Amino acid sequence: MAFITISLGIVLLPRHVSASLLAALFLAVIAPMAILLFLGVRSGRWRDADVSFREERKRFYPIAVTLSALGTIAMWFAGAPGYILRGGILTWFLLIAAGLINLWFKISLHALFALYCTVILYRVSLFYGTAALVLASLVFWARLFLSRHTFAEMISGAALGIAGGVVTALIKLAFGG
Repeated sequence: MAFITISLGIVLLPRHVSASLLAALFLAVIAPMAILLFLGVRSGRWRDADVSFREERKRFYPIAVTLSALGTIAMWFAGAPGYILRGGILTWFLLIAAGLINLWFKISLHALFALYCTVILYRVSLFYGTAALVLASLVFWARLFLSRHTFAEMISGAALGIAGGVVTALIKLAFGG
């Protein structure tokens, strides 16, 4: 959540996005996902906020996909620029893909979103992209060190995140914004 929030700030603030749109983005997208994770752990539905166990993720993904879709729709109603909506739609597709993959194999959502944000931040600037790559590498190492994922799960999440970032960059090149 922190990686995504900081990345959104880096992308949005230089574009002088209104405070009301930033608040709407936070309330429609980031806060609901954080609340979902908090309540999932508190209720005992998940053992940790990472939803580390593949069986537990079967209950996580349908809710996360729905929240992602609702957040993107809320951004559309709030008059968000096209690049925010495209990012929301791509995030929604990434969550759907991760949920489908989870039927057979758990991937690292940390690696997925860290590398997704990294690729997008390279479109903003070389400095931000490189800083994000360093942080994403640390996230990758930490998930392995903590034994939350196998190397294959990390590579799978990273590959899906990079693919999502490349698609987002290609859409930006094709349609502008």
